[in-house]
Order: sequence, then C-alpha cells, then structure tokens
Amino acid sequence: MEEYEVVVIGAGPGGYAAAIRAADLGKKVAIIERREIGGTCLNRGCIPTKALLRSAEIYEMVKKGTQFGIVNENLSYDLESIHKRKKEVVERLRTGIEFLLKKRGVAIKKGSGKLADRGSVEIDTKTGKETIRGENLIIATGSEP
Repeated sequence: MEEYEVVVIGAGPGGYAAAIRAADLGKKVAIIERREIGGTCLNRGCIPTKALLRSAEIYEMVKKGTQFGIVNENLSYDLESIHKRKKEVVERLRTGIEFLLKKRGVAIKKGSGKLADRGSVEIDTKTGKETIRGENLIIATGSEP
C-alpha cells in the first residue's frame, strides 16, 4: 500500500492548490480525481463559458466595425471552430495544472476516492480498486461529495 503525507480527494481549484502547497512544503502528496483535473469551473463551467462568450464579443465588435470605418460585408462565424477554440483553451489550462502537479512530484490518481478507515482512502478506478494511506487527508470535492 502506497503511503503519503498528504492525500487530497478532489482536483478542483481548492484541491490542486492544496496539493501544490503541500508539495512545495516538502510533503509526499497524492491527489485523487474522478473526472478531469481542474474541477467544474475549468472543465464545464466558468472557463468554457467565458471562451464562448469571448468569441461572441469579438463577433459583435467586428459587426459594429462600420461605425469605425471597418467594412464587414461578409461577416460570418464557424460554430465548429468556436467550440474547437473553447476545447483548446480548457485543455491548455488543464495541461498547465497537471504540469505543476507533476513537476512537484504529486501522484495523480484517477478514480473516485472514499475514506476507508483511519488514514486510508479507497480509490475506485477503471481497472479496479486501489487503497492508499495518508497521514493527512484533505477533502476538496467542491459542491459534490
């Protein structure tokens, strides 16, 4: 059974920040995430929404360009490209967070973590169950347990 000084359940902003800080303080750290690193805001909420909104803002700005002498007779948008950009923005940010975790030696565990017994966390992964021990446990699952 792998042992860590700090085990963080949840890799959203609270979880990954705690994991990075603990690693910076010299602790052996594992972080467990059942979905994507970065949490809801990065992957399904704030960031994708703002990326889409930015495309709409630019479209509107160009559309009103005639007020400034900019001709835009054939203005159009490509929804597929807009969604592609949104995915690229999210992926770039997620990759950056994963880099920061790996650079500090944080073990990233993919799966759903639950407290097993004192100091133990059971992780349900795609390939089965894994149990790790943590001297300190941080539950950072956000609004969902």
